[in-house]
Amino acid sequence: MQRQSHLLTLPHNPFFCFPESVGNYWEQPQHYTLREAGSLGNFNIHYVVSGKGFVEWDGEVHTLEAGEAVLYFPLQRQHYYSSKDDPWDIRWVHFYGHSLKDYMIERGFHKSQLWTIRNRSAWETAHEELLAEAETHRMLRPSRLSALTYAILSVFVEQAIPLSGSKSVSTASRIAELLPLMQEKAAQPFILEYWAGQAGVSPHYFCKLFRSVMEMTPMDFITRCRLQMAKQWLLERKDANIGQIAADAGYPSVSYFNKRFMEHEGMTPTVYRQLYGV
Repeated sequence: MQRQSHLLTLPHNPFFCFPESVGNYWEQPQHYTLREAGSLGNFNIHYVVSGKGFVEWDGEVHTLEAGEAVLYFPLQRQHYYSSKDDPWDIRWVHFYGHSLKDYMIERGFHKSQLWTIRNRSAWETAHEELLAEAETHRMLRPSRLSALTYAILSVFVEQAIPLSGSKSVSTASRIAELLPLMQEKAAQPFILEYWAGQAGVSPHYFCKLFRSVMEMTPMDFITRCRLQMAKQWLLERKDANIGQIAADAGYPSVSYFNKRFMEHEGMTPTVYRQLYGV
């Protein structure tokens, strides 16, 4: 079975990214694709929802299972196909844009074709929204198509880690699962041993794993959460002074709070409140 929508390629595309086609195949054990190098001029992401399939890359056959994806750059050879015994349910999107190649190379996505998506539901939701838009409105709302394509790409850029030689994906997923709770409790004193215990690893490995998944230290993440709360409170809690906001956000020292705020926002909390307050 399949759902798919093929859209007109815009010769003078005004958008950063735009879909050429988007679809979903399932219960198709015969699904097989071979495109020789130079035949397709757009990016291609094929993501496995369930089941499994195979990708031939760099002279080897690689198995793709649920939560994993293959990414092709324009003009690359493409060879992938479903398992006949356990056919994949696969979501795919072909997209293009004038500056996309540089954007993807700068972020290292040319170094691998095979990826694992940490937050599967986020990518699947973004893909479904694009597919529904294309099925319902076709090309009637091009800016919406572009925005939804960018949403898919953003989730991929944020959530994809290389499949080959990757860290333990199950362990890395524990970090992603902890993030909402870490954000919720960010104003409380940060105790590394506690969060490492929640992930089931040593404090040293927790820091190493967190950095590999989030590209920042655990304390950097906590700092971002605290400052985000403080920014919100500075505008919503008009009667609270800076010291109270700082303390509630986890900074007993007002001077240290001012320093951290200044590093991120380029202005003091007082100036921010004056500029953005209604």
